Amino acid sequence: MSHHDRLGATETAASVRAGARLAVDVAAESLARAKAYDAIQPQTWILRFKEDHVLARAAEVDRRVKAGADLPLAGVPFAVKDNFDIAGAPTTAGCPAFSYDPAKDAVAVARLIAAGAVPIGKTNLDQFATGLTGSRSPYGACGCVFNRAYISGGSSSGSAVATAAGIVAFALGSDTAGSGRVPAAFNGLFGWKPTKGSWSATGLVPACRSLDCPSALTTSLADAVLLDTILAAFDESDAYSRDGRKANPPPRPGVLGVPRADQLDWCGDRQSAALFESAVETARDTGAELLEIDIAPLLECARMLYQGPWVAERAAAAAELLRKSPGAIHPVVRAILQAGASVTAVEAFQGFYALKHYERAAQGLWAKIEALLLPTTPTIYRIAEVLAEPFALNANLGIYTNFVNLLDMAAIAVPAGFRDSGAGFGVSFIGPAWSEAALARLAGEFVAKRPIEPPPLDLHEAGERVKLAVVGAHLAGMPLHWQLTSRGARFVRASKTEAAYRLYAMTASAPPKPALVHAGAGGAAIEVEIYELDLAAFGGFTAEVPAPLAIGTVTLEDGEAVKGFVAEPRAIAGALEITHLGGWRAFVGGQGGR
Repeated sequence: MSHHDRLGATETAASVRAGARLAVDVAAESLARAKAYDAIQPQTWILRFKEDHVLARAAEVDRRVKAGADLPLAGVPFAVKDNFDIAGAPTTAGCPAFSYDPAKDAVAVARLIAAGAVPIGKTNLDQFATGLTGSRSPYGACGCVFNRAYISGGSSSGSAVATAAGIVAFALGSDTAGSGRVPAAFNGLFGWKPTKGSWSATGLVPACRSLDCPSALTTSLADAVLLDTILAAFDESDAYSRDGRKANPPPRPGVLGVPRADQLDWCGDRQSAALFESAVETARDTGAELLEIDIAPLLECARMLYQGPWVAERAAAAAELLRKSPGAIHPVVRAILQAGASVTAVEAFQGFYALKHYERAAQGLWAKIEALLLPTTPTIYRIAEVLAEPFALNANLGIYTNFVNLLDMAAIAVPAGFRDSGAGFGVSFIGPAWSEAALARLAGEFVAKRPIEPPPLDLHEAGERVKLAVVGAHLAGMPLHWQLTSRGARFVRASKTEAAYRLYAMTASAPPKPALVHAGAGGAAIEVEIYELDLAAFGGFTAEVPAPLAIGTVTLEDGEAVKGFVAEPRAIAGALEITHLGGWRAFVGGQGGR
């Protein structure tokens, strides 16, 4: 597997329609690539569909092609961010406690399948699509495919990784603050952010309902344009859907706005600054007229997304879970949602009034230029850095993306080079609503002048890993779960112990913790979650386990022996036995969520 193996949707579909390849063979190859890449980044996926299910879908595509159907995406394998519904698979939005089983496909997914595309699975994301890093997920943090020490970008993290690693030809993402563009930039992809309401959001879990856009991550501009022809359609079932394709074009075609140099904040990243300067020269080489623009109003507007009342919309999307089980939400995401829950109606209206001011400033731009050329992000960070400082660094990544959704703009993120670390740098072509055709033309001229060859994928095998069974405060959504996620632990599966254990609620334990004790024939099966950590992370985790708890060996219901929490005899002195409940979650739930 290398960057030369990247799939293309346009070429794949053409070969299947012509009979040169079978969709079944393409699907089998995609599944094989996914399985091979599991050794590198298993956290790419939240759910991969069973092989026979995927191959059956592909076989149906072959049957339709043979019957004469004209399928623009015949046999093209794709991935779906797990905040879109697919019938027969749970939708988690990156939060196991939120998971539900949808009755039908999201409209965007259904249109892609109708066009002949074959879904391979559902990808990881920043929980509730809240973040630009790809690290706010109980399923693990995704890394840049070219250097896994660096973030993949988010929230469409798994979608970017699956596409950039060559597993699928494209992936569905969503974009509220740059979530489809930031990971595209870091992984050498194209990120298509359509006009709000252009692509149906029916069946997409809301982040900010009034701003959300389905998006696409592709390996070529042509593929992104192809997807737009399939997905851009009015949908009566989506209250935010609209059709404005006949809107008047901007009055200044061929004029590209570029920011004043003193208004660009690179967060100390000199390589990004140099790459953008080079990209501006490439744009000049295309023959576009460059006009320096004051972007101060846009930067001010961008700050409103998290510092203004729109965080209340994020809280609304997960309001019930936030009220009933706040501990089930990732701590960083929970802090954001809880802040949103306290926004008043007065503050909301004040935000709307301010936004109108910025909308008027943006309208003035389009009287002068056809589109803006901006860096997609000012910099990139290592995963360890965003885990240590999750708020400020995440905010830096949205400086040049947040305002796009607030101000009803369209955008295309385009690869524009790579840093010394291997991580990608991108630029974005940004225009008013319904300017996709103009943006695609400008981006195409840019790409023709600046072809980008991605570096090799980071395929070094991870070191030895250890499976760990957790039974109490370290379960997903529980108070100490962060001790696993901060060490890059990967969720493997939910399971039970063999029927040989007893469970107790210890006294005077803060936060409350259980004690798991081996009891032999007198025991029962207890619910656990299995995680995987590399050896160094496991060692660091074990060193922090306080007495009377310890890490020993726990036997699971299928006979597998893994590392897990055990207890010294003193742990059950005065403790309440809760074996009959079958697990810690049932006990905590019975205590009113305490």
